[in-house]
Amino acid sequence: MDVIERIKGTLAGHPIVLFMKGTPQFPMCGFSSRTSQALKAVGADFHSVNVLEDPEIRANLPRYSNWPTFPQLFIHGELIGGCDIALELYESGELERLVQDTQKA
Repeated sequence: MDVIERIKGTLAGHPIVLFMKGTPQFPMCGFSSRTSQALKAVGADFHSVNVLEDPEIRANLPRYSNWPTFPQLFIHGELIGGCDIALELYESGELERLVQDTQKA
């Protein structure tokens, strides 16, 4: 299976996906840490992908999403953005609403 198909399969299989450096338990960069903390704070049940352990995804996801950096947060297969956008959404209460919508679906 090619890497783009793997990315699509991951997004199709989980309502919330965070492509990050490290894991939520052991983040390997501050941006990934803050994004996963925001998701946890709103009670999100999310799937994470450690891009440091998968060089193909790390190399190809930026082309797929048209977003150059990590972390990358996807909800219902749509790119939400990186750390700054996730934190803005968290502070405005919008992230919690988006997460709650995934739990209703």
